[in-house]
Amino acid sequence: MAQSTVKQKIQWIENGGITSPKGFQAGGLHCGLRKQKLDLGWVYSDVPGNAAGVYTTNLFQAAPLKVTQDSLNQEQKLQGIVINSAIANACTGEQGLLDAYEMRKVFSEKIGIPQHYAAVASTGLIGEMLPMDKIKGGIAEIGEPEHDGADKFETAILTTDTKEKAVAVKVWIDEKEITIGGAAKGSGMIHPNMATMLSFVTTDAQVEANALSTALKRITNKSFNMITVDGDTSTNDMVLVLANGKAENSILSEEHPEWETFYEGLATVCELLAKEIARDGEGATKLITVKVTGAVSDEAASAISKAIISSNLVKTAIHGSDANWGRIITAIGYSGQPLDPNKVGVSLGTIPVVENGLPVTFSEDEAKEYLLQDEVVLCVTFQDGVGEATAWGCDLSYDYVKINASYRT
Repeated sequence: MAQSTVKQKIQWIENGGITSPKGFQAGGLHCGLRKQKLDLGWVYSDVPGNAAGVYTTNLFQAAPLKVTQDSLNQEQKLQGIVINSAIANACTGEQGLLDAYEMRKVFSEKIGIPQHYAAVASTGLIGEMLPMDKIKGGIAEIGEPEHDGADKFETAILTTDTKEKAVAVKVWIDEKEITIGGAAKGSGMIHPNMATMLSFVTTDAQVEANALSTALKRITNKSFNMITVDGDTSTNDMVLVLANGKAENSILSEEHPEWETFYEGLATVCELLAKEIARDGEGATKLITVKVTGAVSDEAASAISKAIISSNLVKTAIHGSDANWGRIITAIGYSGQPLDPNKVGVSLGTIPVVENGLPVTFSEDEAKEYLLQDEVVLCVTFQDGVGEATAWGCDLSYDYVKINASYRT
């Protein structure tokens, strides 16, 4: 089935999120890790479901990730996730790992599931120990009606984010309505390979575990791993997907005739969350999309698009609404990918500025007016093959420095 036809079957759910799929509950509360804001969130399913995860490539992998991987390695199933903000529980040694396991134990006992059906996540300051008395006190309050709700969960997981990030879609498979929802956090230290971001995706579809894992990895490489804010890859971050099967469809795998429908639904949720993270970059005023076509391969197109979106000079030019296409060309050149410089084209939206490697006459006023918008698309074309990729990022503003210069204070 053509991809465009499949995407037409995906229906957006207004105000949807992580509890839109059947059988999922979520909540958030203030347990004292932050001065006033919510800082402990959770999501759980009525029944255990097949699950998959993708994790940061940073060598200093935080304790919660190790505990979550331990859970998934046992049965590839999860039923609940508990998350704290404010403190990352990273670079905390053996005690930090013990605390993450204790957090899993207390949470699993509270909601009545086996310990290895629980995942743990943390985000915030690196190098500080978790105040476990506050964590335990917060977990003890899970289930109190005033703490329930996806909106509270979305807020509790934030750090320097300026807004909550949530989305949900539905598709029909085996004549069953299947819902896929998600929530995410991320604003700074965002770069490829699971940077400072957490994303949690839920679905009531019944999906074979290995197929779910393979799909998540492929989708991550085209969504979360294609965003950048500042080039920093963090210690804590991951994407988790949990499929509880309550839609009662026949089990999905790559052999299922409607697998592509589910795959595109999952991809849509991940891409939308990834774009929201890029849009909400620390101090950001604009979402930048880089579209590369005609490269020698998809891998080359990906590397080129990431080189452009990661360039501080490109990001500052966009912030200043400066049509400095030379910075785009420079980033293409140092991407290290095979290309013919004499067949490169660059456009700012629909305004061509480079054709066949040479500048073309364009209206600076028209270009500036375009770049003043809060969403900017940079299009780069080659004549070297059929490779294509899209990357997302944001401009680099004065406020980014202000936010990060006083992060601890």
